[in-house]
Amino acid sequence: MAHTHENHDHMHGPACGHTAIKHDGHTDYLHDGHLHHQNGDTVEEHALAVTSANPADCTPSHDCGAHNKGHRHGPGCGHEAVPHGDHVDYLVAGHLHHPHGDHCDDHGKVQTA
Repeated sequence: MAHTHENHDHMHGPACGHTAIKHDGHTDYLHDGHLHHQNGDTVEEHALAVTSANPADCTPSHDCGAHNKGHRHGPGCGHEAVPHGDHVDYLVAGHLHHPHGDHCDDHGKVQTA
């Protein structure tokens, strides 16, 4: 179920400047750690579901050359936050990274528009 984002100050669309993510047959936009879906004049809060394509599994052997070994995901890390299930992942080179202890888990690819 989507929740309405109150007091949103602009409309999301192809020219809004936010990263577009294909999600459940529509396009959502990453904005300040939220996944926004423009539904007419209303902005809904969405999250990517945990699925076989975007699991929430621990993948300690995941080796991603998209960032150095000392990099830690979190607010201000330089990667966009993506709501995924009941947690937050970070968009890195087209897939979801989840900080987990001394490594980051691979939570699958996403399709950007």
